[in-house]
Amino acid sequence: MALRCDVVAVGTELLLGQITDTNSAYIGEQLALSGIDSLRQVKVGDNLARIVDELRLALSRADAVIVCGGLGPTHDDITREAIAEVMGAELVLDDEVADRIREMFASRGRRMSENNLRQAMVPVGATVIPQTRGTAPGLICPVGDKVVYATPGVPHELYEMLERAVLPDLRQRSGESAVIVSRVLRTWGESESGLNERLAPLIERLDRSGTPTLAFLASGWEGLKIRLTAKAPTAAEAGALLAGAEAEIRAELGLLVFGTDDDTMESVVLQLLRERQLSLGLAESVTGGLVAARLTAVPGASDVLRGSVVSYATEVKASVLGVPPGPVVSVDAAVAMAEGARRVLGADIGLALTGVAGPTEQEGQPVGTLHVGLALGEAVETASLRLPGQREQMRQFSVISSLDLLRRRLLAL
Repeated sequence: MALRCDVVAVGTELLLGQITDTNSAYIGEQLALSGIDSLRQVKVGDNLARIVDELRLALSRADAVIVCGGLGPTHDDITREAIAEVMGAELVLDDEVADRIREMFASRGRRMSENNLRQAMVPVGATVIPQTRGTAPGLICPVGDKVVYATPGVPHELYEMLERAVLPDLRQRSGESAVIVSRVLRTWGESESGLNERLAPLIERLDRSGTPTLAFLASGWEGLKIRLTAKAPTAAEAGALLAGAEAEIRAELGLLVFGTDDDTMESVVLQLLRERQLSLGLAESVTGGLVAARLTAVPGASDVLRGSVVSYATEVKASVLGVPPGPVVSVDAAVAMAEGARRVLGADIGLALTGVAGPTEQEGQPVGTLHVGLALGEAVETASLRLPGQREQMRQFSVISSLDLLRRRLLAL
């Protein structure tokens, strides 16, 4: 049976949202790469009784627990006390750790306040993980046949300690060599329930085999993600499992899949433009410059992006882009805006968006209406959509939907 290691992050600031818990995500990733199962991550404030409760609960479920944070010198750094209580052990001063802390302050020409020696208190029976970057050491603490690892909450200290001491110890305890590898397929144009229905036969087969596993994650204008995760003795074997499942998904979904892993719709579109040596000009009304903002956030976008005309006012649509009199939330307006953007910005392609983000309807058209114009070659392609969500969500969906239209057109060239 595979070793399971769960994570407890300590710090009231995490619960208050003052600091984002990136440590747990990093630990989870590293455990996966080491082939160690991690099924639960929790956050708990700086309260002794609650930390003790969470550690005991975690140890009742898992073989090992990594607890990060709460090892500093101040009164609210009480992770050591909590672990000692769970172990049923006394805290004692480790002279070697205390001397190292004193030496560190002396080497920096700083006065050491006595509370820093709190960091040298170690539960009897625990093994110290020496510090190489800060003052608070880590701990390896046996609890019966299980183990608690305590690491600092400072990210660069945690990362180094995890790699040097915690993961090697876990791998040795696990007695099995395995890796867990994930791949994310990014899609747009189908709902989560629709994807689930289309992939149901594959999902059933994967459930029977146990690996790889498949999960959906709706991520707004980042797309709807399909995460595949495989566990195998080697990275190559896990990769082969992922490749087989990915091939089946692509065969079923086709153009709905626009990228993998770190790809974004905008990075994919920019690369397609480069490969075809085409430039792009934008005309944005409903999105107010969001399409340009997303594209220019990708390094090197200036290779192919000429610019954007944010034609929010009706008179700007007319005077700058040449939109004729009439409704400005319409297919005709989108066509004229796309042609105007291509002309004004000297681009090969013009992409235009006009619509109604809310909170009320406009020109008799309901909230969520989007008209897209795409001028490429002799023709102007159009799309009209009804998008869900309130104002900001509708605008975000407008960005990825319009770029998806452009992506599909470029792939057809």
